Amino acid sequence: MRHFLLPLVVFLFLFAGCRKKQTEHVPYVTVNFSIYTTDPLYSNLQANGGHVYYSAGSRGVIIYRKSTEEFKAYERHCPYNVTASCGLVSIDASGITASDSCCGSAFSITDGTVIKGPASSPLLQYQCDLDGNRINVYN
Repeated sequence: MRHFLLPLVVFLFLFAGCRKKQTEHVPYVTVNFSIYTTDPLYSNLQANGGHVYYSAGSRGVIIYRKSTEEFKAYERHCPYNVTASCGLVSIDASGITASDSCCGSAFSITDGTVIKGPASSPLLQYQCDLDGNRINVYN
């Protein structure tokens, strides 16, 4: 009996470690643009917690005002199953999470981390600098 138990335990241990891992990456696209918080198109960024979508990157960029002096910029291309054409991240009605209705993943808009899978990688984040009323977004 002992001879059968050891191989069974080893098999179960190895099998449990064979989960599907996320190895795909969001395609690299050069991003380099500036917007002004005084522009009426981006008036939503005048208050903390505000966000706008900008047409750049792989599938678009979310610009989020975290605080008076800090902005975040995230790629809208969902990092889970990047080949799925439906993978597009949008801010939820709560204004504090972003989700992809295609796979069901949810992310914190304050830092891009995964709140709910199946995604295991955070949102791709771009550099974001504030210079007066101008927000510079780049990679």
